Amino acid sequence: MHATLEHMTIWSLISDATPLVKGVMLTLLLASLASWYLIVQRSLLLGRSERLLKQFQQQFRASADLAQLYREGDATADDDAGLERIFRDGFGEFSHLKSEPGISGEAVIDGVERRLLVTISEEQERLEQGLAFLATVGSVSPYIGLFGTVWGIMNAFIGLSQVQQATLSTVAPGIAEALIATAIGLFAAIPAVVAYNRFAARVETLGTRYYAFGNELQGRLHRKLQAATSLARAA
Repeated sequence: MHATLEHMTIWSLISDATPLVKGVMLTLLLASLASWYLIVQRSLLLGRSERLLKQFQQQFRASADLAQLYREGDATADDDAGLERIFRDGFGEFSHLKSEPGISGEAVIDGVERRLLVTISEEQERLEQGLAFLATVGSVSPYIGLFGTVWGIMNAFIGLSQVQQATLSTVAPGIAEALIATAIGLFAAIPAVVAYNRFAARVETLGTRYYAFGNELQGRLHRKLQAATSLARAA
């Protein structure tokens, strides 16, 4: 039985909704809760990644000896310390290839570049986790809510066909109940879309800074290799 106009509230409309509309509302509510969890979790992760990036970048540029910086680093660094992991993988590959007998300097730098590209791709993939779900919630939720609305309005009109005289008190509850599904769909979609756009921009910025750091590291390693070669020739 639908709530009367005098006693019509949001909760009464939800409780009086048909099972299918209730299922739609529950699905949207769960999607909204999951998206809010991801919004908080991704926001904390990206914020920490940005702070650690700035800290390590300052250490890197202030260090004249990359080998010492590598030794002082922690191989089990924080998962959010993406820039430090890129440095450790790049310099570790450099040290390994340089010790190979008969390998040219160009081959060493090429190997370091390939290793840096792999590590940067892994870091970007880690930062992008969950963004696809936010995009899905943002794009699909309005349509799921609209489906619940269409179904509820259809049932409301079917109910009207069974009464002799249609009044506002008989029409309003059914239509209001149906529109709640659309409202919940928008409530789930809007934060997810905003968060996705914001996080995607931040991930892209971090990725750009990772590639810039990779180029900077390659430049320093290349100069280090040239200096070592010049000293060997002079000796």
